Amino acid sequence: MSVMQRHFFQVYVKSKGLQTCHLINRRVFHRLSANLYSQNPPTSKFDERPEFPGSKSEFISKLKFIDPDKVDGIPVYRALGRDGKILEDSEDPKLDSETVIKMYKDMTLLNTMDRILYESQRQGRISFYMTNYGEEGTHIGSAAALDQKDMVFGQYREAGVLMWRGFTLDQFMDQCYGNENDIGKGRQMPVHYGSKEMNFMTISSPLATQMPQAAGAAYAYKRAKNGLCVICYFGEGAASEGDAHAAFNFAAVLDCPVIFFCRNNGYAISTPVKDQYRGDGIASRGIGYGMPTVRVDGNDVFAVYNAVKSARDMCVAQNRPVLIEAMTYRIGHHSTSDDSSAYRSVDEVSYWDKQDNPISRLRNYMTNNNFWDEEKEKAWKLKARKLVMKSFAEAENRKRPNPEEMFNDVYDILPKHLEEQKNEMKAHVKQYKENYPLEHYDKLF
Repeated sequence: MSVMQRHFFQVYVKSKGLQTCHLINRRVFHRLSANLYSQNPPTSKFDERPEFPGSKSEFISKLKFIDPDKVDGIPVYRALGRDGKILEDSEDPKLDSETVIKMYKDMTLLNTMDRILYESQRQGRISFYMTNYGEEGTHIGSAAALDQKDMVFGQYREAGVLMWRGFTLDQFMDQCYGNENDIGKGRQMPVHYGSKEMNFMTISSPLATQMPQAAGAAYAYKRAKNGLCVICYFGEGAASEGDAHAAFNFAAVLDCPVIFFCRNNGYAISTPVKDQYRGDGIASRGIGYGMPTVRVDGNDVFAVYNAVKSARDMCVAQNRPVLIEAMTYRIGHHSTSDDSSAYRSVDEVSYWDKQDNPISRLRNYMTNNNFWDEEKEKAWKLKARKLVMKSFAEAENRKRPNPEEMFNDVYDILPKHLEEQKNEMKAHVKQYKENYPLEHYDKLF
């Protein structure tokens, strides 16, 4: 429309009212559309593309359903063979011997700590424990690829990430015993670690609650433009929770720099994957939510390292989420409350422990490259056990926190009703102190 035509149009609309305005608008729109169509007509029916919002597709003229049983599965990325040899030179992370040896020592130290604390629970010395057997490669490989300042949201089987960052054996033991040196002051279940210093959010028992929290934290990082990312660990069982889907969608739509790291160990708490989902694992969901996705061999510490390092670069540079599905196997029971022989055979567990163990694979690599030998192995095993036993004994002998700590660290100023409860508790314990093992607690009176 020319300037004169537009002026005439406005005057005419004012004189004729809203109904006439709608009529003219429709006529102008259709005339303009017809002109554009006549200038660029499709050469054939296949030149038209769907313009529906929310899809990326083309028109087809024959009805066809996508059958997931006939679609190739998402491949598993691997860098290191079971024999400890790099499969492709381009995929060798070329880590120096010091870094590789630290990886190995952290993985084996975690394994040693698991054995001691698992037996401790069986003897009634602590109330609960969860081992990390078989999944050490997912912890150490991912932790090594992150910046120490990146925020970690764990599920409950990521102790190796904390160990890599410098969480000490004393701190692990103090938390599991809930003694006076415990960062959480004895308020959490064992293995519910957390450390502000290590940028590791405290573990929560309910499955998948950490996932939308991680998406929110990543969105805050995006707004802060701090050059960091968030990593969120979860198991394939947790991926069935509604929180997982909410987290994926929020992160993808809001372009949050978060790595969703799934440890697919095959059994969730006690349910085989065949009874958990019908589709191709968890990786296929990342694609559905519009996230770059990769599936890796979780028993290959180098593959995990490469994947997380690349994912982190993508998160920080492009401000977008990435999903990594690490295929691994839980060799131990889910926890000390579980008996895995009820849902899998001993032979199956033995196979994975002996044939595809992440620790054995890395050790083969180290031996092949003259980083390690039998003499070093024997010396380290002996030293690792002594370190664990020393921290274990010291933690067990420390007193438990003052019971008054139950009332602290929620309110800045303790409300009157909680002050009254605290005083009632102290008066009760003082009156019946012969019924309470006060000698095991930090001084109350």
